[in-house]
Amino acid sequence: MKNRKNKAMKNYKTYTINWMVLVLLIVLSSCEKDFLEEDLRSGLSPTGFYNNLNEAQMAVNGVYATLNNQNLYRNRNYRGAVQYGSDEVCPQRKVIQTPYNYLYTEGNGDLHAAWKEFYLLIRNANSAIANISTAEALTVEEKNQLLGELYVLRAMAYYDLTRFYGDVPFFTDELGTDELSVLPRTPMSEIRTRMKEDLALAKSYLPDAYSGGDLGRMTKWAAAALKAKFHLFDKEWSSCLAECVDIINNSPHTLMDDFADVYAYDKTTLDNEVKNEHILWVDFAGDAALGTNHLNTTGEINSGNLQTNLWIEEYNPRAKDNPKNKGDKNALNAALAANNQSFTGFGAGIACPDIGKRSNWEAGDLRYDVTFMEYYEGIQLKFVYIGKLMNLNIDKPRNAKSENIVLIRLADIYLMAAESENELNGPDNAYQYVNKVRERAFEPDSPWGGLSQAEFRVKMYDERKYELFAEGHRKQDLIRWGILLETVRNTKVTKHAEGAAINIQPKHVKYPIPLNEVLTNPVLLDSDPTNNGYR
Repeated sequence: MKNRKNKAMKNYKTYTINWMVLVLLIVLSSCEKDFLEEDLRSGLSPTGFYNNLNEAQMAVNGVYATLNNQNLYRNRNYRGAVQYGSDEVCPQRKVIQTPYNYLYTEGNGDLHAAWKEFYLLIRNANSAIANISTAEALTVEEKNQLLGELYVLRAMAYYDLTRFYGDVPFFTDELGTDELSVLPRTPMSEIRTRMKEDLALAKSYLPDAYSGGDLGRMTKWAAAALKAKFHLFDKEWSSCLAECVDIINNSPHTLMDDFADVYAYDKTTLDNEVKNEHILWVDFAGDAALGTNHLNTTGEINSGNLQTNLWIEEYNPRAKDNPKNKGDKNALNAALAANNQSFTGFGAGIACPDIGKRSNWEAGDLRYDVTFMEYYEGIQLKFVYIGKLMNLNIDKPRNAKSENIVLIRLADIYLMAAESENELNGPDNAYQYVNKVRERAFEPDSPWGGLSQAEFRVKMYDERKYELFAEGHRKQDLIRWGILLETVRNTKVTKHAEGAAINIQPKHVKYPIPLNEVLTNPVLLDSDPTNNGYR
């Protein structure tokens, strides 16, 4: 495989001027105003772009770059929306109180920045789609490739917007301020129907895989996996199963032989960061597809933290907190130095008490020792940390993590197939999918069998928790299963999350549309004056 960083540098040195123009365009469209107050068309006109394939690709790269923005996937606030406030990750100190303790209000800004970033991505995708569709300099094949990527990127934004807020403003054309300022909420079902159509089209346009500097671009299987997720949340079991089975049988993706290798961030390099099991991810490595934020104005790779993956920082331990017994401090420091590692993370997210206990996992489940780290070289730590997402290597200190964020991997697809098959026909044909995942997880093997449909359904609640722990699925899974409230009210948590069981209400399965957006566009309340129950 070619060195991806070298390829990225070569590509971007060639097109630095074009990229600087695109950056200016995006910056002009992403100023400090709220998304309804912005006018994408009032900035630098894009008509000078799309003169050739390279310029069109740069426009698409600019949309990819939005995924890495400070207030989107790399941010604690997004993580809180998809994960915090469940039975998985708990705070070890007083941090990120809003999601852990269900303190959301219309005026609370935790998710407001993410809302703006999602709509920035949508607006830039809409612009690129419109211009690429009519670009005379591009062949049909070139257009389809780029449009397929943009359809997946836009669908990612609407996927999360509908999960978080339900009905939201929906548009796929280039709209100005006057149009956006009176845009109502569109029913979630209509949005998702349109996104499934787009993803089906994207699947037909995109290739199976990429190599070298193109790793990180959307494939047909990323489109299929995201489409399956839409079907899963809409309980369209037959369609979900069909997409999952197609991925399992026909994609180049395979399960890793060893669960410890699914992430293995401490062993990750530019050449091996993308594993066979990864299907859809946000790339933080600075490659040709997503590495735009890593480049300075000369086209060289920055050594700074512009693309830092803060999710990993959340889980890496802090030196000041450890070890549990202060008398072991020198021994811990010596062990870390010997391994060329360090505790330089935030250490804020730890295992909730119950799931962090080995006795609460099935006997023989190999995933436990990979998922958690309670001891380092035999020295007990103060908390049960989330080991599978760590990178302790000393060459990746705080604010310098660049590991990818994996959104969908093949094991998830197998479990989705199992759940869908069980809901459709009962467990008989569903065992093959869940047992494929468990085959890797247990020694000796511990396959499921002899379950009723209801028993299978309930066991899947825990199986997804163990396999996908801390990967951003749990909270939304609990919501779609209709058991978030009972789970939160019956989960033992750390003292800094004890308000969750008291504060959680039925409305908390959704978030309120941010107050600034409502003030800018009161039409957003026409279909729901309660703003998802928050007023």
